[in-house]
Amino acid sequence: MLRTRLNEALKTAMLAKEVRAVSTVRLILAALKDRDIAARSKGNLDGISEDDILGMLQSMIKQRRESIGLYEQGGRLELAQQEQEEIEIIERFLPRQMTEAEADAAIKAVLAEIDAKGLKDMGRVMTALRERHAGQMDFGKASSLVKTQLS
Repeated sequence: MLRTRLNEALKTAMLAKEVRAVSTVRLILAALKDRDIAARSKGNLDGISEDDILGMLQSMIKQRRESIGLYEQGGRLELAQQEQEEIEIIERFLPRQMTEAEADAAIKAVLAEIDAKGLKDMGRVMTALRERHAGQMDFGKASSLVKTQLS
C-alpha cells in the first residue's frame, strides 16, 4: 500500500512539475530499494514491511531535522528551508502523528499491560510501543517520557 502511494506520488509530482517533491520521493524510493535489497540478502524476498518503511521515513525526517539545526548554525538558511520542505513531503506518507496527550496515554497503557516497574523494563516498553504505534509516535520523545514514568 505505502509502496503504491510512493510510486503514485512520484508520477503526480512529475506531472505537476514539482521539482522538490520529485527529488524527495526519488530519495525515498532509492532508500527503500536499498533496504529491500538488504532484506533479500537475508532471505526476505518480499522486501521490508510497511512498519519498516514507516521507520525508515521517520529516520529520514530525524536526519533532516538534525541537518536543519546544523544549517541554521552555519547561516545556510536556504539549505535549512530545503530540508524543511523535504520533511513536509516525507510526512505526507506517515499516518497522523499522536499528540503528546495521546502518546502519554499509549505509554501508560503499555506500562500497565506489561507490568513495567523500573528502568530495566524500558526495552520491553519501547518494543511494544514500536509494534503498536509505528509511524504515529516520535520514539525519541517517547523514550524520555517512558524513562520519566519508570523512574
